[in-house]
Amino acid sequence: MPGKGATAGAVPCRVVVCRDCCCGSRKVTGVDHAAQTDRLREEAPVRISDCLDVCDQANVVVVQPSTEGRAAGARPVWLGLVNDPGATEDIASWIRAGGPGVAPCPEILDLYTFEPPGRRGLR
Repeated sequence: MPGKGATAGAVPCRVVVCRDCCCGSRKVTGVDHAAQTDRLREEAPVRISDCLDVCDQANVVVVQPSTEGRAAGARPVWLGLVNDPGATEDIASWIRAGGPGVAPCPEILDLYTFEPPGRRGLR
């Protein structure tokens, strides 16, 4: 359950899911978009975004670090082409383990990670 062991004022790991013109639409076939969002909501608060301007990466999921992760220097992790239940499950497991800055990102998610517009080359 999200928030387990959280201290007062601590913010849990959060997720932003793109759901507009490409992400979450019929343009990405074979994906149960509602089930994907529901599954992620089982692990963390989820916010639905209209468009994150990276349509070539549909479906996009952004995992935002918790307070603890931010304190460790973590930044949001952008994941694109999250179009199969296995990838969603890998993301859910990582969030359950603590997410960015708390738990190492599973190597399999390296296949989905990308730099968002405006942040390319800022490391």
